Amino acid sequence: MAAEDFSGPIPLVVGVLPDQHVEVLQTARTLAEQLGVPLVCAYVDEASYLVEWDPARDAHRMSLHPEKDQADVEAVRGDLGKLIGDALDGGTADWTLRLLAGDPARALGRLAEDIKASMIIVGTPEPGLGHRISEALNGSVAAWLSHHQRRPVLIVPQKKRQEAAHRN
Repeated sequence: MAAEDFSGPIPLVVGVLPDQHVEVLQTARTLAEQLGVPLVCAYVDEASYLVEWDPARDAHRMSLHPEKDQADVEAVRGDLGKLIGDALDGGTADWTLRLLAGDPARALGRLAEDIKASMIIVGTPEPGLGHRISEALNGSVAAWLSHHQRRPVLIVPQKKRQEAAHRN
């Protein structure tokens, strides 16, 4: 991982989650390698809200759960860094990890705008009741981005879902 310097190739923003299907990162890596651009992997902590925005650094945030301390944030950063590193292992794409706060769709859109990303890459919603309830209450990140962005949004489906649909 190198320091963020976006005066060169225009980066791709990829939304990441701890339990996200690996196809999102693999697709982002392939695209970044083909285009010769870096990846900015972004995780949005919905349990925090934005206090101050500085695109060159992590967002200044306040937790909606004050008992959540810096050690928790660093644990998330470490876990996501390992997940991303494993998924991108063997590739040549440079990447960085950004931790953001607030509404995921708006935070990803704001980051993409500020770093002048050429595209935002997100995955399809994960299966399971919890994810369906969250999507029903909060809306789909992919749907919001596709309707409110001026830049392309690539929505990467989960391979298992595609295979099941082809069998039916």
